[in-house]
Amino acid sequence: MKRLFRMASSLILAGAMAAPIAMQAQDHDRDDKDRDRDHDRNRNARIYDREHRDYHVWNDDEDHRYRNWYTNTYNGREYRDYNKLHKRDQQQYWNWRHTHGDNDHDRDDRH
Repeated sequence: MKRLFRMASSLILAGAMAAPIAMQAQDHDRDDKDRDRDHDRNRNARIYDREHRDYHVWNDDEDHRYRNWYTNTYNGREYRDYNKLHKRDQQQYWNWRHTHGDNDHDRDDRH
């Protein structure tokens, strides 16, 4: 009986010690999946530009242009996804976007 109790105690202790390591690995995997899901959700989304009163399709080309704009505008800051910017910063991007690049190609005029 003592032997069974010792074995059960050892298994419980081993499980308690391994649990934090297993939880940490799960959190890391989840962060990567959240990032991928956010990127996929943004792809081909229609975004309304209030100031210019038009829609834009967020595709790979738009994402590339946004990343270039963000790097040049906020040089040295950690990258932030478009959806996490303040509204005024999002509008600053669209103002820049209307003065640079192929607007007719990326604009979505469906209403």
